[in-house]
Amino acid sequence: MHFFPSRTRTGILILSALLALPCFLLDPTSCPAGQKQSMATYLGVQACQPCHPQEYQRFITYAKKNRSFESIERLRKGLTAEEVNRCYGCHTTGYGKPGGFVSIEETPLLKNAGCEVCHGPGSIHVQTGSLAAIRRRLSKEECEECHISDRVQTFRFKPLIHGGAH
Repeated sequence: MHFFPSRTRTGILILSALLALPCFLLDPTSCPAGQKQSMATYLGVQACQPCHPQEYQRFITYAKKNRSFESIERLRKGLTAEEVNRCYGCHTTGYGKPGGFVSIEETPLLKNAGCEVCHGPGSIHVQTGSLAAIRRRLSKEECEECHISDRVQTFRFKPLIHGGAH
């Protein structure tokens, strides 16, 4: 399965892997958590499926996040380019972060808000299986990066803890 649809994403993965080598050659679990997250890249929800089939299926079936880009498409006509770009931060995976969503053409696997929005970029976790390479226990503050009270009231939605996957 090919998770990196463009040469740019492949280059980012190779660069990330090279930067991670000193730490991971010694012991992947010994890398500081911040260093692991900063080296990791986004893969998209499909990368989670082989090891987490039940969570993946629940996410695909029930989570509104899995269709979050549709909201942008539906409202795009009435928004400026700047407003659309602000939507990407919560309605896509990793927008504005290294290796995150860029555009439908360059990063189609990241167009919706997927598992990595909450758990962080998954490339190192997928490579090593290390639980330390992803966020497991989320705080209310992390959820409130997107689920702020103004947005909840403005868009009249009731956010669900864990978005239907867990």
